[in-house]
Parts: sequence; C-alpha cells; structure tokens
Amino acid sequence: MFQLKQSGGIWLGAFSLFPEEGLVHGISTRFGGVSKAPFASLNMALHTGDSPSDVWENRRLFAEVLQVDAERIVTPRQVHGDEIHIVQAADAGMGAKRFDESVFACDALLTQEPDIPLMLCFADCVPLLFFDPVQRVAAVAHAGWKGTAARIGQKTVLRMQEVFHSRPQDVLAGIGPAIGACCFAVGEEVTQIFRAAFPENPQILSRSSEGNATVDLWAANRLQLEEAGLLPEHIDSADVCTMCSAERFYSYRKAQGNTGRFAAWIALRRDVN
Repeated sequence: MFQLKQSGGIWLGAFSLFPEEGLVHGISTRFGGVSKAPFASLNMALHTGDSPSDVWENRRLFAEVLQVDAERIVTPRQVHGDEIHIVQAADAGMGAKRFDESVFACDALLTQEPDIPLMLCFADCVPLLFFDPVQRVAAVAHAGWKGTAARIGQKTVLRMQEVFHSRPQDVLAGIGPAIGACCFAVGEEVTQIFRAAFPENPQILSRSSEGNATVDLWAANRLQLEEAGLLPEHIDSADVCTMCSAERFYSYRKAQGNTGRFAAWIALRRDVN
C-alpha cells in the first residue's frame, strides 16, 4: 500500500511493502519546501530554472525527514534512456548540490553501498523503487514512456541479478505516482512503439472517451517486472495520477512544462543486524 504522511512539515509517500529496518525510502510531494512559483514549493530538480539554493534547501529538508545525509545524495542527468549506473562509495555526493556534477546520462541507479541516498526526479514519468532484502541491494529507475518502452524497469532487475546476484523472486518493487492512462493520450508514433514493445499485451493501449489513444504506463511497468521474475505480490503500485493530482505532485503536462519535480529516494542503512 502507498500512503502519504506528514513529518516535520514535509509530506511524503511511502510503500508499506518495503521494510523499515535497514532501508529508508520516500517519494516527495509539492508540499513543505521553499521554492517560489511556479516551482512551489518542494522542487527537487536543479535543471528546471529554479534557484539552486532553494533546491538544495528542499533536498536538505527532505533528507532530514528521512534521516539521511543530503551531502551524500547521488543523482543523475536523466535522459529518458535505459542506461543504468552502479553507485560506488566514491560516488557519494554526485549531483547533490550541482547539476553539472551529476552522474552523466542515465536513468537508473543501483547500489549495495549503505548511507548513500539514491534520488531521481519526476513530473508525470514513472518512479520505480527496488529493494532486495537478501543481497541488500537498492535501486531506483526513471520510466517515462521512452524508458518504459525500452523496459528500463526489467533491465534494472536484470542488472541487480548480474552484478549483485539478486534473485528476482526476492526483489520488492514500488511503482510510484505518475501520469495515468486516464490522462496519457498519445499520438500514432507512440502507439506504434508500444504495440511493438508489448505485442502480446494490447490492454496497455486503449481509447479515451474522446477517441484518443492512451497508454497505461503503470500496467506496462508491472508487466515487465513480472516478466523479469518478480512475484506479483512483491509489486506495489501507488495508482496515483500526477496530472489528476497536480496539486500534490508536479505534472509536466498539466503545467505545460513550467514546473518543478518531485523525487523518489531510497537508501540502505548501515545499522542493520
């Protein structure tokens, strides 16, 4: 179950599927930060034109609620691709305060290193959080329509297997707030891409009441995670449409591009038995 809660003036969402011992995670909302309009108020992204000092303060405030060190955040320059970066201890702090110091051009991060918060930014794209409690691996992926069609979620699980020997049946996954099929109308080019990417699953594509083609990104990501070997009961979905809930989460479509970004955070804790 995905639930919103308030702590120290900050609202965040969390999945009950993930254990509290040895792991911390959270998905930020728009509430509790210092950014001014149109980024009001908890903008987590340094590339939107917001004040860098305000973004850093927002990150610091959120890190304080999660009880992690904001100075050790690792975050990438996201490019709507399927590149995955393995975060090492020496990477701590990459992109924490400066966009030009971010991990270069990737859309997923995974690590076995404790006390390094992994953070990706979103405004309609799908946040994917992963945790393997057996091998103690944490990961986060950014699945926009391009990343979803390229199966970045599935590729993240495969990389967890290859690098850290995770078993898919052990992996827990959360699908965060993102634009729903109710609002994600697409053109013929995107429709054809999804037909090719998911030929056996036509239910991912549908038609709105206005007759527009729509894509169900939540279903497409769940499907590819199950195909990767995750157990259905180990996948939780927030089922929150960011465009319908633009007062709580940033929506690029709703704001026509002039908006901030919320973030998905995950970190392994060192203090585990």
